[in-house]
Amino acid sequence: MIEELYINRLLSYLEEDVYPEDITSRFLEGIRARGIVKSRDEGIIAGLRFIIPFLRYLGFEVITYKRDGEVIRKGDTIMEIVGDAGRLLTVERLTLNFLSRLSGIATATSTMVRLARSVNPTVRIAGTRKTTPGFRVFEKYAIEIGGGDPHRFNLADAVLIKDNHIAIYGDLEKLIKVIKERTSFTKKIEVEVSTYEDAIKAYRAGADAILLDNMRPSDIIPIVNELKGRVILEASGGITPDNVVEYARTGVDVISSGYITHSARSIDLTMDAESI
Repeated sequence: MIEELYINRLLSYLEEDVYPEDITSRFLEGIRARGIVKSRDEGIIAGLRFIIPFLRYLGFEVITYKRDGEVIRKGDTIMEIVGDAGRLLTVERLTLNFLSRLSGIATATSTMVRLARSVNPTVRIAGTRKTTPGFRVFEKYAIEIGGGDPHRFNLADAVLIKDNHIAIYGDLEKLIKVIKERTSFTKKIEVEVSTYEDAIKAYRAGADAILLDNMRPSDIIPIVNELKGRVILEASGGITPDNVVEYARTGVDVISSGYITHSARSIDLTMDAESI
């Protein structure tokens, strides 16, 4: 049911590619064809949960060979699509782009999780709001498929007091007090800090979580030693597969990374088509 709610979103993506029509593939309409989506890469497949209901909505018969979260290797068949040849070739690029993008995010997330948990078994790898406009719900889903935490889906999910909020308001303790008085008890309050002193101040002011922003691992360790178990500690800022182990070793509870959405390499997928 949830998957079907996003068919209109996918239709809008298709309209971007097709409007007013596919002037090449229209000449193949009426021919029955099969499309076989294959991997030319290795990683974690993601996006089938949404693309399959969409293709069925368009009138295709879809035979799936993989499920979201499965490991894929070069040469693997992801799924078969059977239907009108004209429509098949029209929807080919959207299908591949969608699956490639989400699979790339799932794969990057899985890599980060594996690396981080090799030294910190309980740490969470989380996404950020550095997502593609209009595509966030799918990218956050891919993070979860890769074993990560989606973090906030939007600005209403949780309170996150950043440096600019503090700079404008001027008094962190008073700001937290005002927010607690006027915000639902269901919403956590997280404060972004960049120094040991500010982390202690945020904790004493009543923060539920503290985001250690763009801090070196060596500067994070004293904060973890002081506050671990008292408040959720999150490291963020420039964290990639190259340095995630170093940050995980600090003992933080969460590592958030924009890399897994804005810099993940798309998985290489292709479609072979044939008349039947």
